[in-house]
Amino acid sequence: MLDALQPLPPDPILGTTVACRNDPNPLKVDLGVGVYKDDNGTTPIFRSVVRAEQRVLADQTTKAYVSPPGDARFISGITRELFGADHAVVTGGRVGAVQAPGGSGALRLGAGLLLRAESNTQLWVPSPTWGNHIPLMGAAGLDMQQYPYYDKQTHVIEFDAMVETLKQRGPGDVVLLHGCCHNPCGADLTREQWDVIGDLAEERGFTPYVDFAYHGLAEGMDADAYGVRMLADRLPELLVAYSASKNFGLYRERTGLALTITATSEGASTATSQMANIARELYSMPPAHGASIVGEILDDEVLTADWKAEVGQMRERINGLRAMLSEHLRVATDSTDFDYIAGERGMFSFLGLSPEQVTALQHDHSVYPIPSSRVNIAGVTEENVARVAAGIAAVR
Repeated sequence: MLDALQPLPPDPILGTTVACRNDPNPLKVDLGVGVYKDDNGTTPIFRSVVRAEQRVLADQTTKAYVSPPGDARFISGITRELFGADHAVVTGGRVGAVQAPGGSGALRLGAGLLLRAESNTQLWVPSPTWGNHIPLMGAAGLDMQQYPYYDKQTHVIEFDAMVETLKQRGPGDVVLLHGCCHNPCGADLTREQWDVIGDLAEERGFTPYVDFAYHGLAEGMDADAYGVRMLADRLPELLVAYSASKNFGLYRERTGLALTITATSEGASTATSQMANIARELYSMPPAHGASIVGEILDDEVLTADWKAEVGQMRERINGLRAMLSEHLRVATDSTDFDYIAGERGMFSFLGLSPEQVTALQHDHSVYPIPSSRVNIAGVTEENVARVAAGIAAVR
């Protein structure tokens, strides 16, 4: 049977990583793969994670399955950090949640829940959006559509066009929003723009679905949660997919959480039972290790404070790298064309280069963005920034 299968082209991000790895130039720069890296090019393990993991391993007495809903301390801790312990949806028992294998697993659980609620659900995602949003949730069976979000040439959010599209949505439509640090463009909604989205959701009746993969890495834990908290304040229903990969550095542990806000506590219980049943169909039980670590951190005030300090250091470093790259590009290009990079947030931005220019940047300068010209800012260092800027200036 398997002889009938045809080979597929490599994933553009993974293909870029392989090309960079095979480049013999010792000064090559990998700006492709979407993980945080320090000045040494290493994705570090958090101090707080090391301490929590030691406790988890010391106290562990079994490797038995975790139940489909997942680790209770992990769920309650993330819920508190996301909404705040005193938020009405928390105190009112309106949050349903199921642990998932990473943010991807959380998105997939939410997609399954939407299809059970309404088989003809249309999910509207921004253009551009994370490359796996459409394959991941489209494969679940959702009708995928796109709304305007970001102009790759002018590097501004197309908010008026976005609003005009969302004005045409209504009950039965679900609108995916990036909580902060938009992947892949780095351009986030302002608070005023979030408020407009809240107005539209109230007026039109569509359901927001917030992908929250970079909590704390834009402006701060509370500031980054403004949009999702505002929507939870104002709307009877909301979905959230939360990832602990980036802000806890737990990429390989696949630690995520699917959350729903419903009008009543009974609705939250129903949504939880449905998502647990979907999880049972997909992968049966969630992985335990990463969630146990996060639960240990968020259940201890000292570890929580240390974790937040580490997230703050990551955030300040990334924002500092943005400013540094933008300044070097201003000098290298003798223009302000790349000043927008300093104002965007998170790990990603578009350079606005054509595929041919990206190829030249890779082949002639050993600088490796992915073909869309999206770069991982965390791959920039004080040591390589001048070479990166010079390469970009040479090919544009």
